[in-house]
Amino acid sequence: MLTRPRWLLHLEGASILCLSVYFYGAGHLSWKLFVLLFLAPDLFMLGYLLDVKWGSALYNLAHTLTLPIVLLLVGYFREMPQLVPYALIWSAHIGFDRMLGFGLKYPTQFKDTQLQHV
Repeated sequence: MLTRPRWLLHLEGASILCLSVYFYGAGHLSWKLFVLLFLAPDLFMLGYLLDVKWGSALYNLAHTLTLPIVLLLVGYFREMPQLVPYALIWSAHIGFDRMLGFGLKYPTQFKDTQLQHV
Protein backbone atom coordinates (compact mmCIF):
# COMPACT_ATOMS: atom_id res chain seq x y z
CA MET A 1 0.00 0.00 0.00
CA LEU A 2 2.74 2.50 0.91
CA THR A 3 4.57 1.69 -2.30
CA ARG A 4 1.65 2.76 -4.51
CA PRO A 5 1.92 6.53 -5.02
CA ARG A 6 -1.33 6.73 -6.96
CA TRP A 7 -3.29 5.15 -4.10
CA LEU A 8 -1.57 7.46 -1.59
CA LEU A 9 -2.50 10.52 -3.66
CA HIS A 10 -6.15 9.42 -3.68
CA LEU A 11 -5.99 8.91 0.09
CA GLU A 12 -4.39 12.31 0.52
CA GLY A 13 -7.24 13.89 -1.47
CA ALA A 14 -9.83 12.12 0.66
CA SER A 15 -8.05 13.40 3.78
CA ILE A 16 -8.10 16.98 2.52
CA LEU A 17 -11.80 16.65 1.69
CA CYS A 18 -12.64 15.20 5.11
CA LEU A 19 -10.66 17.83 7.03
CA SER A 20 -12.15 20.67 5.03
CA VAL A 21 -15.71 19.40 5.55
CA TYR A 22 -15.03 18.75 9.24
CA PHE A 23 -13.77 22.29 9.89
CA TYR A 24 -16.57 23.74 7.79
CA GLY A 25 -19.14 21.94 9.92
CA ALA A 26 -17.31 22.76 13.15
CA GLY A 27 -17.50 26.43 12.20
CA HIS A 28 -21.30 26.16 11.84
CA LEU A 29 -21.03 27.63 8.35
CA SER A 30 -23.75 27.72 5.70
CA TRP A 31 -24.25 24.39 3.95
CA LYS A 32 -26.26 26.18 1.27
CA LEU A 33 -23.15 28.19 0.44
CA PHE A 34 -21.09 24.98 0.43
CA VAL A 35 -23.41 23.29 -2.07
CA LEU A 36 -23.64 26.42 -4.20
CA LEU A 37 -19.88 26.92 -4.51
CA PHE A 38 -18.48 23.39 -4.29
CA LEU A 39 -18.08 23.01 -8.06
CA ALA A 40 -17.15 26.66 -8.71
CA PRO A 41 -13.41 25.93 -9.24
CA ASP A 42 -14.38 23.81 -12.23
CA LEU A 43 -15.48 26.99 -14.02
CA PHE A 44 -11.79 27.51 -14.70
CA MET A 45 -12.07 24.71 -17.26
CA LEU A 46 -13.61 27.33 -19.50
CA GLY A 47 -10.04 28.39 -20.25
CA TYR A 48 -9.92 25.36 -22.54
CA LEU A 49 -12.25 27.27 -24.86
CA LEU A 50 -9.29 29.53 -25.62
CA ASP A 51 -6.72 26.76 -26.04
CA VAL A 52 -5.07 23.90 -24.14
CA LYS A 53 -2.24 26.04 -22.77
CA TRP A 54 -4.60 28.63 -21.27
CA GLY A 55 -6.99 25.96 -20.12
CA SER A 56 -4.37 23.97 -18.24
CA ALA A 57 -2.88 27.10 -16.67
CA LEU A 58 -6.24 28.39 -15.41
CA TYR A 59 -7.37 24.97 -14.27
CA ASN A 60 -4.13 24.39 -12.37
CA LEU A 61 -4.33 27.82 -10.75
CA ALA A 62 -7.73 26.95 -9.33
CA HIS A 63 -6.82 23.37 -8.42
CA THR A 64 -3.74 23.72 -6.25
CA LEU A 65 -4.01 24.20 -2.51
CA THR A 66 -1.82 27.31 -2.59
CA LEU A 67 -4.57 29.89 -3.10
CA PRO A 68 -7.10 28.41 -0.66
CA ILE A 69 -4.37 28.21 1.99
CA VAL A 70 -3.41 31.84 1.35
CA LEU A 71 -7.09 32.80 1.58
CA LEU A 72 -7.42 30.89 4.86
CA LEU A 73 -4.32 32.56 6.31
CA VAL A 74 -5.45 36.03 5.24
CA GLY A 75 -8.85 35.38 6.79
CA TYR A 76 -7.27 34.24 10.02
CA PHE A 77 -4.45 36.74 10.45
CA ARG A 78 -6.34 39.77 9.11
CA GLU A 79 -9.31 38.83 11.28
CA MET A 80 -11.55 38.45 8.27
CA PRO A 81 -13.52 35.31 9.18
CA GLN A 82 -15.84 35.82 6.21
CA LEU A 83 -13.04 34.46 3.97
CA VAL A 84 -12.73 31.14 5.82
CA PRO A 85 -15.82 29.42 4.33
CA TYR A 86 -14.59 30.11 0.80
CA ALA A 87 -11.14 28.70 1.56
CA LEU A 88 -12.63 25.55 3.10
CA ILE A 89 -15.07 25.00 0.22
CA TRP A 90 -12.24 25.48 -2.26
CA SER A 91 -9.93 23.05 -0.47
CA ALA A 92 -12.77 20.53 -0.13
CA HIS A 93 -13.27 20.68 -3.90
CA ILE A 94 -9.58 20.10 -4.54
CA GLY A 95 -9.53 17.17 -2.11
CA PHE A 96 -12.60 15.70 -3.80
CA ASP A 97 -10.98 15.98 -7.23
CA ARG A 98 -7.78 14.31 -6.02
CA MET A 99 -9.75 11.57 -4.29
CA LEU A 100 -11.47 10.80 -7.59
CA GLY A 101 -8.19 10.86 -9.48
CA PHE A 102 -8.42 14.24 -11.20
CA GLY A 103 -5.01 15.83 -11.19
CA LEU A 104 -3.30 18.96 -12.39
CA LYS A 105 -3.25 19.32 -16.16
CA TYR A 106 -0.39 19.32 -18.62
CA PRO A 107 -0.72 21.68 -21.61
CA THR A 108 -1.15 18.80 -24.05
CA GLN A 109 -4.74 17.68 -23.61
CA PHE A 110 -7.40 17.83 -20.89
CA LYS A 111 -7.02 14.22 -19.77
CA ASP A 112 -3.21 14.45 -19.47
CA THR A 113 -2.77 14.95 -15.71
CA GLN A 114 0.00 14.47 -13.20
CA LEU A 115 -1.80 11.41 -11.88
CA GLN A 116 -1.52 9.69 -15.26
CA HIS A 117 2.25 9.86 -14.83
CA VAL A 118 2.31 8.29 -11.36
